[in-house]
Amino acid sequence: MTPRGSEILFFSFLRVVQKFSDPTLERHFKGHRDAVTSVDFNSNMKQIATGSMDSCVMIWNMKPQMRAYRLDGHKDAITSVQFSPSGHLVASASRDKTVRLWVPSIKAESTVFKAHTGTVRSVTFSGDGQHLVTASNDKTIKVWTVHRQKFLFSLNQHMNWVRCAKFSPDDRLIVSSSDDKTVKLWDKNSRECIHSFYEHAGYANHVDFHPSGTCIAAASTDNSIKLWDIRSHKMLQHYQVHTGVVNSLSFHPDGNFLITASNDSTLKILDLVEGKLLYTLHGHQGPATCVAFSRTGELFASGGSDEQVMVWKSNFDCGECGAAVTAQRNTTSSLRGASARSTPHLRFDSQIRSQTVTILEQRLTLTEVKLKECMENQMEIGLHLRSREQA
Repeated sequence: MTPRGSEILFFSFLRVVQKFSDPTLERHFKGHRDAVTSVDFNSNMKQIATGSMDSCVMIWNMKPQMRAYRLDGHKDAITSVQFSPSGHLVASASRDKTVRLWVPSIKAESTVFKAHTGTVRSVTFSGDGQHLVTASNDKTIKVWTVHRQKFLFSLNQHMNWVRCAKFSPDDRLIVSSSDDKTVKLWDKNSRECIHSFYEHAGYANHVDFHPSGTCIAAASTDNSIKLWDIRSHKMLQHYQVHTGVVNSLSFHPDGNFLITASNDSTLKILDLVEGKLLYTLHGHQGPATCVAFSRTGELFASGGSDEQVMVWKSNFDCGECGAAVTAQRNTTSSLRGASARSTPHLRFDSQIRSQTVTILEQRLTLTEVKLKECMENQMEIGLHLRSREQA
């Protein structure tokens, strides 16, 4: 084998090992009569819940032969929906100032939670399924018990509408975002605000915890996505990849990827380990309003102002890239570190860079092994051909 041939073979393998297969559109659902505002997967992967400006919650079945359920009851637009961790309940929030708890079946039975005095912007279950946290235009965050169906307490320090509130993975903390241009971190037990992150150019439409619980991500009206460390309170990463307001975001369960939905009509998949944009997905006609990974990360779903719900296959683990993704899972569990270095479009911390080097080294090792095997095979073939010629 010539040196030139070896070089071509090496880079060919390098491309194969490093390349992720592109996400693919698997299905789309159409049944809402207005913009889709929220989407979530059941943990059993058999159902998707969506909310819409048409005041309805829809439960879509992933099996094509099974019909969808329309859950009617709210008197105004739905702003947020989420399945309980068990998948047996669905919570919805609405402009009608109420939260409803549904049994996702054709009977459409629900319980109404009333305490807010303004539009309820978001509703989220705790990890153990015992509590709900809601965010409202009345400037409060409220926590409720699910089984006793009672309002417990309010968090009251925001000075404007509260757009979103989420529990941390261990349920000890709550993060919230508001039109007052702050993202606040709360201790659920003491009910105190323990830190405020400040947005200068806009406000955060959507916030969520990284699966590790060590950092948070915010989707902002200034078209950017920011990640903060909740211990050092420093910004870890800052992505400016959209050309419109960012409406929603969702972490992949392994914590290595983040997907976002924007008014620029696109979805973006970010590689948090390497600190770069992986994919830009086009599909919605008009603003992409919501997006969510499934509990396994194999699928993600998006909704838009075009009234459509799209279900995509991630394809992060298919083909020869599986080993590379496995390497990422084995070497990265969270985004950590206090020191951040800034560039015009990206901030990323030193540990993430070292993790990236480790991953690249593992990918290179995998490539070298494949190259060595191929060269040995070529030598065997060459020896076999020469022996045949001499005979």
